Formats: sequence, C-alpha cells, structure tokens
Amino acid sequence: MRYIIIGAGAIGATIGGRLAESGREVVLVARGAHAEALRSDGLRLTTVSGERVHRLPVVTAPAELGELRPDDVLLLAVKTQDAIAALDAWGDAEVAGGGTAAQRLPVLCAQNGVESERLALRRFARVYGVCVWLPSTFLEPGVVSAPCAPLTGILHLGRAAGGSDATARRIAADLEGAGFEAPVVEDVMRWKYAKLLGNLGNAIQATTGPEPDPAKGTLLLRAVREAKAAFDAAGIGYVSEAEAAAARDGKVEQPAGVRGGSSWQSLRRGTGSIEADYLNGEIALLGRLHGVATPVNDTLRHAANIFAREGLPPGAMSVTDLTALADEAAARAQPAP
Repeated sequence: MRYIIIGAGAIGATIGGRLAESGREVVLVARGAHAEALRSDGLRLTTVSGERVHRLPVVTAPAELGELRPDDVLLLAVKTQDAIAALDAWGDAEVAGGGTAAQRLPVLCAQNGVESERLALRRFARVYGVCVWLPSTFLEPGVVSAPCAPLTGILHLGRAAGGSDATARRIAADLEGAGFEAPVVEDVMRWKYAKLLGNLGNAIQATTGPEPDPAKGTLLLRAVREAKAAFDAAGIGYVSEAEAAAARDGKVEQPAGVRGGSSWQSLRRGTGSIEADYLNGEIALLGRLHGVATPVNDTLRHAANIFAREGLPPGAMSVTDLTALADEAAARAQPAP
C-alpha cells in the first residue's frame, strides 16, 4: 500500500515520516511555504530516537501524481475546516483501472472532532475513523516534533459507520510496525467522542496560553460537563475516562515542559483559521438540537474564532477575562423567573 498523507502537519507528517522509516511508501500533501520546505530540505522529524530527515515525494494536488493506484490509502490529516476542499479534490481523482478515489479508495480521518467522518461519508464509499493520541508540534515549515516514548502515538481505528475489516487490520499492522499502537475497534466513534472531551480545552490554550493553571482546569471541567450532558441527551456513547486512561497508560509519555496543542499551534503559525467550530462548536450544535444549554462552549468557540480572524497572538487573554465571558453567557442562558 502507498500512503498519501493529505495534510502533512503535526499529525500527518509524524505518521507519514514514521511509516516511511519502516519502509512504507509515502507521499506528503502540503501547501505554501511548508510544501516548499519539504521539497527543498525534506521533512525534519524529531522522535524519541532523535531528528531524522525524510526526503519524500511532496505534492500540492492530485494532478501532480497522475492516476492514483488501486492500493493507495488516503490519510486525511487537515484541520476539519479544510476537510471539504481536500475531500472534494482527492475524491474526484481518477484511479488506474477506472473509477475515482471516492468510489474505490479508503480514506482515514485522522483528525480531532467527529465531523470529518460525516463529511467524508457524503463523498467516499470507504471511510475509516482514527482516534489520534499523538502529542506533536508543528510551528515552522518542514519541521515537526513528536518526542513521546515508548510509542510515538496511539491510533484507534475502525470503519466510521461501525465495524472493522481486513483493510483496517492491514493498515493497523503497518502503523504498528512504524512505532504506533493501532487497535482496530468496532466502535471507533466512541473513542473519538471521548477524545473530543479533552479537545474542548484547545480553545482555552489558544486564547490564554498552554501553561497549567487551576482556573483553566475549572473552565475546562465546565465545558466537559456541558458536553457530557449534550451527549447524554443525544444518546451518544463515549469511552469512559478510566478506559481511555488505561489504553494510554505508560505508552505515550511526553518529555517535561509546556507544549501547546493544535489550536494554539494554528495561532502561532498565523493560519487565519482554527478548529473550534468543530470542537466546542460540536457541543453547541448538539446542545441546540437536544435542548441542552452550552454557554461555556459557545464562549470558547467564539473567543477562539476572534483570535484566529483578527490574528491575535495565542495566550493574549487572561483566564480571568475568559471565565468572566463564560459566566456572562451562562447567566444569559438561565431561564427567566
């Protein structure tokens, strides 16, 4: 199989680089200065084994590859706000022997949130979810760091609509040969909904900074409580905290030091967009559909989007100010006496 990594950022480049190290064929898909750096200087990937430079094929669009191969696997690792454009571009690509990628090839959604699987299922016949536990950093073109040990990451995967198959097992075997644990599960979206709970704090990191603070923990706990209430109202199952912790225990240890998450990194790189609509915004959507108030998540989504649109530096807001905004929203959400 050849792996086409659509979105060679922190997650995509780490998976692609590690697969290449293990002897798998990999193509990286990137844009702008990042694509230029990957082409000219290679991918500089740091793992627990140190830095290694990977000189891999790099493209910006399907046309640069020509016809796709029947054994290609598309791994989607762009942020969810960029997923539709990527799915449309690659789904229409022709595959040798007839048909399009959307008709014939598997696409793996290795992203935060739960929306990309739904977007992909509208377009692709073979969609797989991937629950990504892979702390990594991408702040400058061509350079990615994923220094966890003893494993680089844990990637639960399965069919997005439920179940597993031989394709998932073959991909999992390749990933496990590349330094990941890759459990094939029948209920991958339960894992992704559980991961979403932790990602609700991405907006807090982006706006107030990644440094630990009890007040940030309190605000995240409020956001998580809203999310669990929305999940329960919608009848959505998710893996328990105990099960998730047991799955990670001792397998992906981060070196000491403060590390900003994916939304904080987006602001640092000045991308102009952020994934809050598909993290905190997912909870707001469920709340509105099922009659659950979600003022904290509404506030976090709105604040993160302002930072992205206006180009504000990450961490420019105090947690006191952000909490005050959430308190005001919560007060407005209270029913009139």
